[in-house]
Amino acid sequence: MEHIIKTQNGHIREVTINRAEKLNALNSQLIKDLSTELKNADEDKETRVVILTGAGEKAFVAGADISEFADYDEVQGRELSQRGQNLLFTAVEKMQTPVIAAVNGFALGGGLELAMSCHMRIVSENARLGLPEVSLGVIPGYGGTQRLAQLVGKGKALEMITSAQMIDAQEAYRLGLANKVVSQEALLEESRNLAGKIAKNSPSAIGLAIRSVNAQYAEGVDGYQVEIDAFGECFQSRDFKEGTQAFLSKRKPEFKGE
Repeated sequence: MEHIIKTQNGHIREVTINRAEKLNALNSQLIKDLSTELKNADEDKETRVVILTGAGEKAFVAGADISEFADYDEVQGRELSQRGQNLLFTAVEKMQTPVIAAVNGFALGGGLELAMSCHMRIVSENARLGLPEVSLGVIPGYGGTQRLAQLVGKGKALEMITSAQMIDAQEAYRLGLANKVVSQEALLEESRNLAGKIAKNSPSAIGLAIRSVNAQYAEGVDGYQVEIDAFGECFQSRDFKEGTQAFLSKRKPEFKGE
């Protein structure tokens, strides 16, 4: 975990990609380590929200480490994309613990793909976001073509991908790519504020809510049925009993995530 820093503050875990000298660019080892760290966070009952950010003020993640795969052939390229999606990007999206991307500076290529795999994105005013892969003769390979279209619509996604141009923080917010835009200085504070609001609620219900929302984008899956089943599942949880009893007793609930 050479390039990952984690801190725990109550139910909130902050994970920082610490490779500032390379603008936090992703390589295979970093993807593997980040996958392990986030999997551990998802399995830790004390962790109810994760904040993911990049070290320094210049970049969240400025892309993938191109030198690592510049000489790959077609088979190696397929394997690189498949491995990265399975290990990290799809895994983050499916986490039952909400992940907030605190986007500081550049989020390009694999960096934007990582931010999009997170459940929410708060971006700093100096953020620049884009998928410039076609300028290198390749396309986004870590889910970017799919998630960008889901978030901003087909036409805008194709404009961003085919032009390889970056957008600024305000444009990202207008398009729905960012949940909120704040100053660089307020980025972590605002992310912690949102994380604190989430952490007060039922972890078991939140996990089921994430599963239900994700079902809308899964091929061949009836999202409404997933919601019905998840809704029913809530009724057998201790969190449901605690939440309803607390409401009826006019007190604050003490959720355990069970």
